[in-house]
Amino acid sequence: MPKALNNFLKLLTSSLRDLAPIILVIAFFQIVVLRQPFPDLGTVVSGLMLVVMGLTLFIQGLEMALFPLGESMAQAFARKGSLTALLSFAFLLGFGTTVAEPALIAVAAEAAKVAGEAGAIDATPEARADYALGLRLTVAFSVGAAILLGVLRILFGWPIHRLIIGGYITVVVLTWFAPEAIIGIAYDSGGVTTSTITVPLVTALGVGLAHSIKGRNPLLDGFGLIAFASLSPMIFVLIFGMVMHG
Repeated sequence: MPKALNNFLKLLTSSLRDLAPIILVIAFFQIVVLRQPFPDLGTVVSGLMLVVMGLTLFIQGLEMALFPLGESMAQAFARKGSLTALLSFAFLLGFGTTVAEPALIAVAAEAAKVAGEAGAIDATPEARADYALGLRLTVAFSVGAAILLGVLRILFGWPIHRLIIGGYITVVVLTWFAPEAIIGIAYDSGGVTTSTITVPLVTALGVGLAHSIKGRNPLLDGFGLIAFASLSPMIFVLIFGMVMHG
């Protein structure tokens, strides 16, 4: 058996093992608790096979392309010695990957729909589209700023715990003043940004940068960018809600 095929089969088995717990939970509650057969079992099984295959190909793609590419670009920027270029790349990477996140697009569209139904904005397609776009751009800008801050932390060795604690204190304070309609959206926006597109590239950037800077430990300094990417949208969206909802 060719080595490449053997490696792929190992990844396929690993993906199936990773998905096994949720498959068993769903099957248990469907069969034992609800005592109902699966609707269209053939479609469910086929969809499950596609999920396993998709997860396998996604992980393989990360290992082959995104992780090496992110690390090599970070190292190249570090060797170039241009702080402006590095910070610009960090901001645009965070902005670009976030604005393209499918989860963010879905959440922004649903938030706009609910806001229109609640009377917070005009219940017109144009108003909902503008609201969703504004929310997406706000979150994307916040992640770009967060990645830029995370890169500065790696460069200057700032303690991550102080920045994170300060950020969550800011979230708590803003929550007191933000309209109730935006609070849940703001908290959820911190989760949808750290998804399939953003995480691999941002993680590779941090690890590659820490590898390239003398005195930095990739384990201690290379990680933590995702925490900033999760925290900053909550701050920016709370402010966005205060502006949009008055």
